[in-house]
Amino acid sequence: MKNLFSNFKGDLFGGITAGIVALPLALAFGVSSGLGPSAGLYGAIFISFFAALFGGTNTQISGPTAPMTAVSMVVIAGIIAINDGSLEKALPAILTVFLLAGLMQIGLGVLGIGKYIRYIPYPVVSGFMTAIGVIILVTQILPAVGYYPNEDKEFVDQYKPMAEELILENILKEEAGEGILVLEDFEETIKRAETITQEEMLKEASTLAKSEASGVLGALKVMPRALQNINWLEFILALSTIIIIYGFKKITTAIPSALVALIVVSGVAYGFGLNYRPIEEIPSGFPVPNLGIFTNFDLNSVTPYIFTALTLALLGAIDSLLTSVVADNMTKTKHQPNKELVGQGIGNTIAAIFGGIPGAGATIRTVVNINAGGKTKLSGMVAGVLLLVVLLALGPVASQIPAAVLAGILVTVGIGVMDYKGLKAIPSLPKDMSLGPIKFSSEVVIMIIVLVLSSVWNLVYAVGVGLVIASLMFMKKMGDLTAERSDVKSLEKEQGWADEARFPQNLKESVFIKHLKGPLFFGSTSEFQILADQIPRSASTVIIRMDRMQYMDQSGLYTLEDVLIDLHNSKIEVLFVDVLKQPRYMMERVDLIPDLIPTEHIFDTFDDCIQYLEQKTIAPKVEAAL
Repeated sequence: MKNLFSNFKGDLFGGITAGIVALPLALAFGVSSGLGPSAGLYGAIFISFFAALFGGTNTQISGPTAPMTAVSMVVIAGIIAINDGSLEKALPAILTVFLLAGLMQIGLGVLGIGKYIRYIPYPVVSGFMTAIGVIILVTQILPAVGYYPNEDKEFVDQYKPMAEELILENILKEEAGEGILVLEDFEETIKRAETITQEEMLKEASTLAKSEASGVLGALKVMPRALQNINWLEFILALSTIIIIYGFKKITTAIPSALVALIVVSGVAYGFGLNYRPIEEIPSGFPVPNLGIFTNFDLNSVTPYIFTALTLALLGAIDSLLTSVVADNMTKTKHQPNKELVGQGIGNTIAAIFGGIPGAGATIRTVVNINAGGKTKLSGMVAGVLLLVVLLALGPVASQIPAAVLAGILVTVGIGVMDYKGLKAIPSLPKDMSLGPIKFSSEVVIMIIVLVLSSVWNLVYAVGVGLVIASLMFMKKMGDLTAERSDVKSLEKEQGWADEARFPQNLKESVFIKHLKGPLFFGSTSEFQILADQIPRSASTVIIRMDRMQYMDQSGLYTLEDVLIDLHNSKIEVLFVDVLKQPRYMMERVDLIPDLIPTEHIFDTFDDCIQYLEQKTIAPKVEAAL
């Protein structure tokens, strides 16, 4: 506790400043997610406070972020769709997925996974971040111009036939479940169908229309209608917000430009009594736990989203730990990655229970906190308390914020979150692969695949596909590199390594040396087999130099075993030189040593191996002389 208050003044200013920066973003991310502004505010309050309290980065400010919101949006839309478009019915399942993501993050921290997060390839992260920007930017154009597909009567009417089919399908499912569905007699079906009102039909059609217009492809599909039906007031409010955000930054960065835009544009719209569309009402009072997570728990509704929950957990971990690295560089400190994951997990778990959207460490808010004097965990806790005070004291006021203002803020977030560094590097990256006469960069291909699939298909699967492709390409490169550097030499015709110059002249014709200059793993086994086949069957001895082979996997182990068996059957003696610890352990585990390679055939140095060969050559001559 003493350390917690060691920098009270600096942490107070840092936390207040970071909280002010977080306020408009929390509201905007909540609206964007589909759960409403209160969900964004709840997430910011609880994640900021508890991630700071239990985390491993003293200056980190956490809360809803663009990547976490984009993935949350997919979860929310999917679960609402299978719950007949009812957010109320879907909410327990949605929050359960968020709760699972938080618990998984705690598990990642406890298992010590934090240190492995850095191994995710940059092209995958780059493509994903740019896709997040594209998703936010494209989907926010509709509210920025004041167009809401589910309120466009002409557009909704197109989905009435589909709504009728869906309602009838639901009636038949209900009857089948009750055991009263009889094909010869549809009296009960007709009776239930007659009770369906036009309002219910319209509501179903409206839900289908909203679902059809969701995501990047859906937004692009209705974009022409949106541009034909621009609400000019909403558009001007959104455009004014964007102009102020970018323009005010040129005047000063001491005050968050997003907050200035929020206050100025909202104040003008409300003060002049303009007929704008406000955000959803923010409930007043202290947030209460959503016990429906536990009382209405349904495993079947959550099971399809287990992988998505894991993705949220991993994404939050990456997002947070990258921010932790930035904080370390600014403060000359060192964060504790696994403790940070536990803290983020606790924050996300508690936020889910109270109805908040998930979040992670936020880079901009963390930088603002440090620059304002924040040094300890107290700063993040202060930021959370400040947002709680805003909720309790200014909830009704915040409910008057125009929806178009938050859309304008999100447009700037979408533009800012894209990875311009990765995009600018595309022309200069080496073209290391070819398809016929066309040469291209494997890293650019990975980035574009992740970007496109994330934008138009599924964020979760796109990252998985990107990781698989990146891994396969890496294995291919490592296999090619190992094969390129490894070789088989006959010292009678070629010069080997420096210590091979002293090799006895009389042995050069019958002894072959195989150099292994890289890991022997599943990506290089075929090339290793090809090199082994180059050893002529006239050879009497093969020396395998292994001092540059640091690693061997199971595929490499069994390929080596096959080669040794083949050489043994050809009456060729095999000698090992300088076997490193891990490969030797692997070979001893399957008794390749000593069954195929006796321990006396394993030498620490090449000179020891030469000495053995010389003694072996001399011994028969001595015996013959005797």
